[in-house]
Amino acid sequence: MSDLKNRFEDAVSYIQTAEGDFKPSNELKLEFYALYKQATEGDVNGKRPGMMDFVGRAKFDAWDKLKGLSSDEAMQQYIDKLESLK
Repeated sequence: MSDLKNRFEDAVSYIQTAEGDFKPSNELKLEFYALYKQATEGDVNGKRPGMMDFVGRAKFDAWDKLKGLSSDEAMQQYIDKLESLK
């Protein structure tokens, strides 16, 4: 496994298990979500959720903004964003 992939998985694990001082805002959670999805699945697909699905729509829109970003670039941005917050 590549070094980038290992560092990405470590960052994901840190965010998923973080306790104490790490309290990301909803905006920050959306950014991490979108970067994770772009890194692991590529460009967003499917239909945009309906107007009453506020959370689903916000997630879709955040992910859609990253369309065209490569998996490696998304992983690196995810790592960099986490490092800037530590």
